[in-house]
Amino acid sequence: MSWFKREDNEIVNDAERTVRTEGLWVRCPKCSQVIFKADLEANLHVCPKCGHHFRIGARERIENLLEPGYQLVDLELRSTDPLQFTDLKPYKGRLKDAQKKTGLNDAIVNAIGNIGPHPVVISAMEYSFIGGSMGSVVGETIARAVDRALENRHPLIIISASGGARMMEGIASLMQLAKVSAGLAKLDEAKIPYISVMTDPTTGGVTASFAMLGDLNIAEPEALIGFAGPRVIEQTIRQKLPEGFQRSEFLLEHGFLDAIVDRKDMKQYLEDTLSWMTSNSQAS
Repeated sequence: MSWFKREDNEIVNDAERTVRTEGLWVRCPKCSQVIFKADLEANLHVCPKCGHHFRIGARERIENLLEPGYQLVDLELRSTDPLQFTDLKPYKGRLKDAQKKTGLNDAIVNAIGNIGPHPVVISAMEYSFIGGSMGSVVGETIARAVDRALENRHPLIIISASGGARMMEGIASLMQLAKVSAGLAKLDEAKIPYISVMTDPTTGGVTASFAMLGDLNIAEPEALIGFAGPRVIEQTIRQKLPEGFQRSEFLLEHGFLDAIVDRKDMKQYLEDTLSWMTSNSQAS
């Protein structure tokens, strides 16, 4: 392609045009539709042509669900490097890069607020922070959300978006699976509702623990949900997996999910669900 071309007797620099429009358009990875970025944002980052749900951040999810006036809490915790872990680069360097990229201390955001008239506690995972991996800070932050829900008897909602446990923290990461699961058992004993919302992707130890322990387990359309990834499973069993394996629709069909909810319908769905869940818990 020529770097320059003539239009209406003027020389136009294609490279400059590219720079001026860069970031204004997004191509849908599913249907290849080119979407004006502002239109995509107005549609909650869902493709208007095919319905593909783009990944979004934890703070945006909270903004979409809670009424104005909500409060972000438990943001002060920071991961350490107990193992002095280094692979291609030191873990401390990865943490600094992720903190700079996301503006968060770790891959989780807690919030307290209302969905409609219902007070709730939300923990939303941030996939762009080291793949939403669960280290000691993520586990402790979710545990604090559980404690808030217990103390105030408010329903808990965890929005998962994670590649699983954070290998850089070793056993300190894996301990969080039991820690959070034990906290959720206390919620169950107290008859306080817990809703698990799974988004793309929800995998590894997160799926093996709290993501699948909800009183209600729901997911966004076509979210990848599973323990090991499809490629690992195929290599292990040496068989081709069914079409759509480990996607939300497959899991719903096989009884692993209670519902699939479009992003635009999620807030109303949760509000309606909380209406009957809280009335039932109060009655009991």
